[in-house]
Parts: sequence; C-alpha cells; structure tokens
Amino acid sequence: MKDTSFLKPEELRILQSIKTVIDPEVAVNIVDLGLIYAVTHYAEIKQIHVLMTLSARGCPVGDAIMKHVETVVQAHWPDHSVDVELTWAPQWTPDMITDEGRAALG
Repeated sequence: MKDTSFLKPEELRILQSIKTVIDPEVAVNIVDLGLIYAVTHYAEIKQIHVLMTLSARGCPVGDAIMKHVETVVQAHWPDHSVDVELTWAPQWTPDMITDEGRAALG
C-alpha cells in the first residue's frame, strides 16, 4: 500500500501495527513489500478488515503470515473482530514494494 493518504487515523495505526509482521523469506515487513491492499476500520461495529495478498500462490509461510496479521491486529484492538482476507487480484508484483521496502532489500 504505497498511498496511505486516504486512510483514516485509526486505519493508519492499524497499518503501523501490521508493519511488525515480517516475511521470513525476505526479512522485510509485509506492508513495505506491498502485500497489504486495504485496511478498513468499522468503528460502529468494532470490526477491522485487512485485505492482503502473498507474493506467490505457493508461499510456504502464507498461512502463518496471515495468522500473524490477525494476531497482531487483535492484540492492539482486543475489543474488535478481525477479518484477514486473502486475494489474488491484482496479482502482486515487485512494483508494489515501497521505497522503504526496496531499501531494506538492498
């Protein structure tokens, strides 16, 4: 998610918490890798929805990454339900990596 200007302050805080989730294969956080497509906070019903992808369909740690996202968000917002949705559209490409992610990759 390169452009975060449209996010509400609470959604930015959620995104910051997700930055603690590191892809173990490349040792870079999944936000800067461009794997997070959307974060939506529904304050009125206390729900958080995270739309994300993985770098490849056969990612051996995909389930663990998604569970980690759910765990991290739930830890910061224990009174909310958390829904992590996996999508393959649009397909992830290296162009989705942020400048910070590129710097971390070297």
